[in-house]
Amino acid sequence: MSAKILLVEDDEALCAQLRWALKPEFEVLVAGDGECALALFRQERPAVVTLDLGLPPDPHAVSEGFRVLQALLRADPDVKVIVITGQEERRHALEAIAQGAYDFFRKPIQLEELRLLLRRALHVYQLEQEYRALRQHLEQQGFEDMLGTSPQMQEVFNTVRKVAATDAPVLIMGESGTGKEMVARAIHRHSRRRSGPFVAINCGAIPETLLESELFGHERGAFTGAHVQRKGRIELAQGGTLFLDEIGELPLALQVKLLRFLQEYELERLGGREAIPVDVRVLAATKVDLQQAMAAGRFREDLYYRLGVIVITLPPLRERGDDVLVLAKALLQRYAREYGKPITGFDRQALLALQRHSWPGNVRELENRLKRAVILAEGPKITPEDLELTSPYAKYEGQGLRAAREALEKELIQRALARHQGNVTRTAAELGVSRPTLHELINKYGLKR
Repeated sequence: MSAKILLVEDDEALCAQLRWALKPEFEVLVAGDGECALALFRQERPAVVTLDLGLPPDPHAVSEGFRVLQALLRADPDVKVIVITGQEERRHALEAIAQGAYDFFRKPIQLEELRLLLRRALHVYQLEQEYRALRQHLEQQGFEDMLGTSPQMQEVFNTVRKVAATDAPVLIMGESGTGKEMVARAIHRHSRRRSGPFVAINCGAIPETLLESELFGHERGAFTGAHVQRKGRIELAQGGTLFLDEIGELPLALQVKLLRFLQEYELERLGGREAIPVDVRVLAATKVDLQQAMAAGRFREDLYYRLGVIVITLPPLRERGDDVLVLAKALLQRYAREYGKPITGFDRQALLALQRHSWPGNVRELENRLKRAVILAEGPKITPEDLELTSPYAKYEGQGLRAAREALEKELIQRALARHQGNVTRTAAELGVSRPTLHELINKYGLKR
C-alpha cells in the first residue's frame, strides 16, 4: 500500500499537477485551506505533509500557514511537514524549521527534487516509528516505575521479583539519586504485604536525640514534652514494610537496639517495660560503603549481616549505557504532558550532551534537569542550553582539528589582549610566546590591539 502524503495548497492547478505526478508512488490527499487540511489530517494520519504558508483567508500572509503548522505538530509530533515558500521568503522557511517543520522547498517546484525530498521525509518518519516501537518494547522490560534496558538494571529487576515473594530483609546500596526507595517500594508492592503500610524513615535526616523515639515510640512521661503515648515508625509498619533509608547514618547506640529488634521482632517503647511484638518486613538502604564503615567501627558487623540477607546494588546512571536516553525520552513525554508544553523531543546536540554528561546526581539529577528544561524551553526541541549541559567545546565541534585549534588560539589571544589593554609585552608573557611571534599571530588573525 502506498504511503499517504497530504498536499496543503490553494492553487488548484498546481495541486492537480502535483497529484498527477506523485500518484504513482504515493497516496495523495489534497486540501485547499487550513481547516480542511486539519480535518483530513486527523482522519487519514498521513506521514508527510507539504504546506504552503500562504493560505486562505489571506494567501499573501503567512499567519494561517504557521497556525496550521503548529496544529499539525500538536496532533502528531512525528509528522514530517515540508514547507513550500516563494523564492523571496527564505526567512519564513527558516522560522518554520525553528518551529518544528522537517524541511522547506521553494517555488517554482521541481518535481524530481520534491519527489526525492518526500522519499527522504517518509524514510525518516518510518525509521522513527520503528525506533518508537522498539523503545516501547524495551521499556516494557522495566519494572514498576523503573525503566532500564541495561544488563545491570535487568539483573536488579530479576532480583526484586525473586525477593519480593519472601520476607527476607533486603539491603539496597547505591549512590544518591539511583532510585533506592523506588526499589524498596517495588519490593513492597509485589510482596504478600502489599495491602499493609509502607513506612519510610530517613535515619540521617532526624536528630539523634529524636531518632530513638521516632523509631521505637515512647510512653507518656518518658521525657520532657512526652505528654501522650506515641507509637514509633516500627509499630506503625505493623503488617507491612519498614524502610530504613540511609541506615549507614544510624548512631551506634541505636544500631544495638535495632539489632535486638531484628533478632526477636519485639520492641520496647522509650520509657516502657512491655515487650511489643511487631510483624514487619525490614528493608534498608544506604549510599555509605558499609564495609569501610565496619572497618572504621562506625557500623556493626552483626547488624550488617542481619539487614543484608539479600543485597541489591544499584548501578550509577553513568554506567547504564543507553538507559540515560531511554529515561530522558520517557521523562520528557511525561513532563511535556504534565506542563502542557508542545515539545516534540531533543535536538541532536542535546542527545549528545545527555550521553556525554557524567550524571553525578544520577536519575534524580536527570529528572530535575528535564523538568526545568521542559518548563523553560521556548522551542519544540530541547537543546543543551535548556538542559544547562552546554560544553565549553561545543562551538568547536564539527570544524575539524586544525580549524578548531586556530579558533581557540584566536580566542585566547583576544582575551589576553583585552586583559592587558593591548599591551603586547605583557600579553606575550602571559601566553608564553615571544613578542615577534605574538605580532605574527595578531596579523594572521586580523586582531585589533
